[in-house]
Amino acid sequence: MLNGAVSQATASDVNARIDAVWRIEAARVISALGRIVGDLGLAEELAQDALVAALEQWPSEGIPRNPGAWLMTTGKRRAIDRIRRDVTLREKITIIGRELKDQEDPYDEVDERIDDAVGDDLLRLIFTACHPVLGSDARVALTLKAVGGMSTAEIARAFLSSEATIAQRIVRAKKTLLTKQVGFEAPTPQELPERLPTVLSVIYLIFNEGYVASSGDDWLRPQLCHDALRVGRMLCGLLPEESEVFALTALMELQASRIGARTDRNGNAVLLLDQQRSRWDRLLISRGLRALDRAHALGGARGNYALQAALAACHARAARAEDTDWATIAAIYATLAEESPSPVVELNRAVAVGMAYGPQAGLDLVDQLLDVPALQRYHLLPSVRGDLLAKLDRPEEAAAEFRRAADLAGNEQDRALLIKRAESAEA
Repeated sequence: MLNGAVSQATASDVNARIDAVWRIEAARVISALGRIVGDLGLAEELAQDALVAALEQWPSEGIPRNPGAWLMTTGKRRAIDRIRRDVTLREKITIIGRELKDQEDPYDEVDERIDDAVGDDLLRLIFTACHPVLGSDARVALTLKAVGGMSTAEIARAFLSSEATIAQRIVRAKKTLLTKQVGFEAPTPQELPERLPTVLSVIYLIFNEGYVASSGDDWLRPQLCHDALRVGRMLCGLLPEESEVFALTALMELQASRIGARTDRNGNAVLLLDQQRSRWDRLLISRGLRALDRAHALGGARGNYALQAALAACHARAARAEDTDWATIAAIYATLAEESPSPVVELNRAVAVGMAYGPQAGLDLVDQLLDVPALQRYHLLPSVRGDLLAKLDRPEEAAAEFRRAADLAGNEQDRALLIKRAESAEA
């Protein structure tokens, strides 16, 4: 048995532990191996090899005291085996071998050099996956897969596309990186303005997939939110003069503060206005407000993420739902519509207008969006319309809209909530 390993664990316990460890360590292992082999596709393959080795050995030999270090070391050994097959890379064998040579039990101790480089390696992984040689959709899909640990099905849902299309997109992206000889490198200062926006959009997509799961039975996947927040905080440290980095991190901190109140004790979804605000995380709110102040100090008050964070801050500052400053929220949405126009922004503005100036004012705006192609399959359009109709005492129309929204919803919790609202309107 490995030194420090846990004994007498059942197979199910070990498999559950492996799943948890992999969720936490996958991006770190892939990014570190990517720095070694310079190939994202190969790095992911080597990391999977290490996972398979864990699945084979841990049930019988026990779980190592430091499972992350075990996976990292095993992946590096696999890298050495691969590199030995290429005579042009003999020098790398020496470098990697030197890191392992003096360890009595490489599976028992953390390699401090690896641990110190985790942040840089993860950023290299993100910037590599978002490299300009790839198309925009490929950058997002590849990063969600390699860094976020999302399945192809989840990414397909985010793109409103098929799993086969997304799988092909990821494969082609890896081949492009290999063909173009894109190394694991962070961008130069000259490249940063071009590449940073895509990186930020990827991070926020990962966060949103955790904050409102696009499919499945779970309303939340908090680990995805935590992963995105971790990367956002690292970016703040590495790019201290980039206002949008702080703005995005502020937005994620403020939204994450509500995670504990977004479901009831049975796991059912709880809407914003019905949440127990005493369950909001005040530490995350404080962090978010400080990050937003930093974004403003850097001159980014009218940036996309800064405006969204300002909206979240309005909710965070309201001790009760009825204290919410909806007029200010409507005004911020109007500014956001000017800076970053989109049908979804207009739909959210309609909600705020309805809260600030009455449901009819909101419904008038929503009805202007009914023929917008991008919203035809968006379940929140009929959901918002149903809510406004219910407030206008038009229950039959409201119920019909809620049921239409339920038919379009991809998440089971969303669907159940909308059906419940339809039944309530009918009653």
